[in-house]
Amino acid sequence: MDEGILEVRNVTKIYGSGRTAVKAVDNVSFSISRGELVLLMGPSGSGKTTLLTLISGLLKPTSGSVKIEGIEITELSQKELARIRLEKIGFIFQHFNLLSALTALENVMIPLIIRGVGEREARKRAEKILSDFGLKDRMHHKPEDLSGGEQQRVAIARAVISDPDLIIADEPTANLDSRKGREVMELIHSMVRKGKAAIIASHDPRVEDFADRVLRMEDGRLKSDERKDT
Repeated sequence: MDEGILEVRNVTKIYGSGRTAVKAVDNVSFSISRGELVLLMGPSGSGKTTLLTLISGLLKPTSGSVKIEGIEITELSQKELARIRLEKIGFIFQHFNLLSALTALENVMIPLIIRGVGEREARKRAEKILSDFGLKDRMHHKPEDLSGGEQQRVAIARAVISDPDLIIADEPTANLDSRKGREVMELIHSMVRKGKAAIIASHDPRVEDFADRVLRMEDGRLKSDERKDT
């Protein structure tokens, strides 16, 4: 059996209490092995984004277990969680979350600098990945001067530059045209094939072409887990 990288067991997230309580995620369980690219699908409001946020440790579940490489992240301190996210997770946010005061290049350098990579080496790596993403002439621009698609590619470059073991992505191709969307998925797919894993929430049919499995959510519950034929 392939080595598991993510294990989610009986995860529930409840907002509010009493009559106003809402189960955004309701008793969800699944696991992902190295070498797997998993697509998370479902209508808006089905709990996809909340589930990704729980997996990343940015939100704590009401109950249940989330393990990344065997580490129970729901029991970690904020400092320990920050280290896990920095070393093992690449999160691609739907709304980019770029730092407005920094250039595209500086935004992408941040994870490397935090991990102790020297500034010259961090700049070299960031310049390369941005060039690979077609942003060679835009890397010295700040987010406000970039289009939505350009900001998305910067955010993806920042998420993957540290070579994370687990890529968590929320609609990573939403702001990209057909060609650039496929290029992004080919990059994520190539990382997964080298022993990483990815879980991607998306409505984009282009993403399904790259998926090994499709998880479908509805009303906070996992309705199906389908392995695609190869």
